[in-house]
This record gives sequence, structure tokens and C-alpha cells, in this order.
Amino acid sequence: MSGPGPWQQHVVARLNLVMDNTVRTGFLLRFYLALSRWRWVEALARRHLKRRLDGGREDPVRFQERLGIPSLPRPEGSLVWMHAVGVGELLAAPGLIRAMQTQVPGLQVLLTSTARTSAVVVADNLPPDTRHQFIPLDCKAFVVRFLDHWHPDLSVWVERDIWPTLVVETWRRGIPLAMVNGRMDATSFRAKQRARGLYSDLYSRFQSIGVQDPGSAGRFRSLGADEERTWISGSLKSGAVPLADRPDERVRLQTALADRRFWLAASTHATDEAMVADAQLRILRHDPTALLVIAPRVPGRAESLCRYFEDRSLSSELARDGVKPSRDTKVLVVNRIGQLGLWYRLADAAFVGGSVAGGGHNPYEPARLDCAILHGPCIGNFEADYAKFHTHDAARQVSDGSELAAAILDPGLVAMTRRVDPVLAEGKTIVTDTANRLLRLLRQGYVQHDPADGATPRAP
Repeated sequence: MSGPGPWQQHVVARLNLVMDNTVRTGFLLRFYLALSRWRWVEALARRHLKRRLDGGREDPVRFQERLGIPSLPRPEGSLVWMHAVGVGELLAAPGLIRAMQTQVPGLQVLLTSTARTSAVVVADNLPPDTRHQFIPLDCKAFVVRFLDHWHPDLSVWVERDIWPTLVVETWRRGIPLAMVNGRMDATSFRAKQRARGLYSDLYSRFQSIGVQDPGSAGRFRSLGADEERTWISGSLKSGAVPLADRPDERVRLQTALADRRFWLAASTHATDEAMVADAQLRILRHDPTALLVIAPRVPGRAESLCRYFEDRSLSSELARDGVKPSRDTKVLVVNRIGQLGLWYRLADAAFVGGSVAGGGHNPYEPARLDCAILHGPCIGNFEADYAKFHTHDAARQVSDGSELAAAILDPGLVAMTRRVDPVLAEGKTIVTDTANRLLRLLRQGYVQHDPADGATPRAP
């Protein structure tokens, strides 16, 4: 007698997921799911969405995606649904998607996010056969509408934030769940301990939980993640694809700034900017033509940042396409998101912000674009990553404006860019390994969806 065919194997695999005896549904999760079904909670969610829309925090054209109403058709074939919360995590996703598509050409991917700005950031970085949507609010009606339309064959959550209704409804349909690039610091762990039962129930529904470091692995397991299903990957950001370029504008700026020393301060916060301003004043004593280009983490701060520098006797202006900065301008302030790929390519060196206080931002973005990396002392968000760069003398820490200015003026600084290759090679290995694990999960239920004929099996 012949064994079960592909379709039978698919059905058995999905039944095994929903019948997994390690899955729990405790009081907190039952209570949350009950609330998500109530009409008044749905009404509150709609009101919350309207307030965000009125405040400019939702896309006025695509806001209905937050209600589970799609703006795009479902593609034919099997579909991987990947969700990322923060902009940094969202920009790590394309590298993972491309690694999966290298092994499965034509693999279809749905990439979701929450914030309006995320759609702008990712627009120029989307891989082929990938479309972006906003994730629905976590009410059952919206979630069911979303899943009924997209019918994903694998659900991948990037980092740590998860939504209970989305997780449970996905699991109930027998769709494999995976988390990648998970990270949990001590502060986040203490907060989640207050609802340990809820997180334990949710993590038990994941077939794979990849985390960045041993500390995170221990915290996830302490909150109920399965020991055998939790594994240490390293950071996916280390293998992310380079940020998108703007070739025409880059060539124009290369010509416009050819006779000026300029340096970049990227993803800065208010805590960084006093040190950056002090450094620029010191650099100007050596080179009166020097230009600081600063890209605040929140572009909406750009105009107030111009005033901040003006108050410190540093003439400033906003960066504008097609406009050459005045010779009198000492600080050029970037006021739009999605510009770092351009400026990292232009600058020889960058101070990566959030590192005077706040934990630091992604060092791999400048490293992949031949830009020397400088940072402050507070890098807890990327501590292990920066340690790798320092091992190869491929990044430099500065503690004040004097040290930052000295580093920018150091002619040997650019040599650091030639020492990043081992770190970037390790990042590529992390992404490839993660892609392999996800594809193994996908093959448990890899089916071709045909709206006319239903689901029919297809080998990857």
C-alpha cells in the first residue's frame, strides 16, 4: 500500500500543530480573547484608529488595512506572512526574505508593520514578490478578515512583540508560527513577568523561536518558551541588505560637496546632539568649511533642531532635493525618513546616534555602505554586535565632543571600513541559517492556493 500523498501529509502536519499537547490556554489568554470578540471593544478600536488617523499617525489612503480590509489581492501560490514592529526590524526583514527566495525562487511574501512611517521606509527596500500591508488591530473580526483573505502558509514574527488574537487565530488554522531575531532585556522581562501565564500560552504555540543572545534565550524560556524550540541565532540586522540608494541625488550631492569636508550624525536623539554640536564647533576651528549632516531619529524634529544649532552659532538649513547647501551653512538637517542609504554612501564617517543615552542604533547600516562607525558609550541594544566590530578594530567609541571631533579629523579613520568584512560575513551566515529553518517549517504545509479549485499540494 502506498504511503500518504502530499495533500494528506499537509493535513496531518497542520492537525499536529493544533493538537500539540504542549499548547496551553490559561485564564489571562481566555479573558483577552473574549474581550477581542466583544462589539464594544471593536468600537473602541475603531475610535482609537480614528484618533490616530486625525492625528496623522495612520495612512489616510490605507487605514482600512488596520481593520483587516486588504488593499491588494492575494498572490497565487504559497505565501509567507512576516510581521515586524519597529523600523529597524522591518529593515532586517528584506535580507531574510531574499535568502528564502534564493532557495525557493518566486516565493510570495506578505510583509506587515504597524507604523505609518514604516511603509515609507520599506517601500524602496522591498524584495521581488513581496508586498506590504499594515497589520490589523487585534480584534477578532479584523483578524479573521485578514486571515481569510491572505491564507498564509507560514507566520513569522520579527523580534518580540506579538498580538494574542493574531497568534491564536493563526495557530487555530494550523499555520506554523515562528519568531526570529527575538530579543528581551531585563527590563522587558520584568514587565512581561506580570503576565507570565499569557506569554507562556502564546509562546507555546510557536514551532520555532530564534533569539539574538543567550540572555534573551533564558528569559524567553523563563516565560514559557519551549526549551527545544528556542535557539540562539544572533542578530538578523547583521545580515540585512544595504539601505536603498538614490543614485541621481547622490551624484548631484557628490559634485555639490566635492570641495567640503562633511560628516554624518545618524539617527540622533536630543541626548546625542549636545555632543555632536560641540564636535562640529571644534572641527570648524580646524576646517571652517566643514559641514555636519544630521539625520534625527524622528524627522519631525528637524525644524526645532535647526533652531537648536542656530542658538549655538551653527548656521543650519533643511536638506532639500536639488538644492546645494549654502557655503555659510555649517549644519544640514535631514527632515525625511528613508534618506540614510543616500547619506551613508556619501559620508566617510558617521556617528551612530542613540548611543549617548538610550542603548544605541544599528551599526550594520553604515558598515555595509563603507562608512566608518563612531558611537557613544551607551550601546546596550547592540552590545554584542559592537563587540564584534571592536574585535576587528572596525568601530570607535567616543565619550564627548572633543573625542568625536578628533576622530572625524583623524585621517586614519576611514581605514576601519576595510576591517568590517569578517563581521558582515558572520551576519550573512546568520540570515542563511534562519532562512533554512523557516523553509523547513514552510515545507510542513507548502500548498498552492487556487481560489477556484481550493488548495492543492505543490512541492517547494
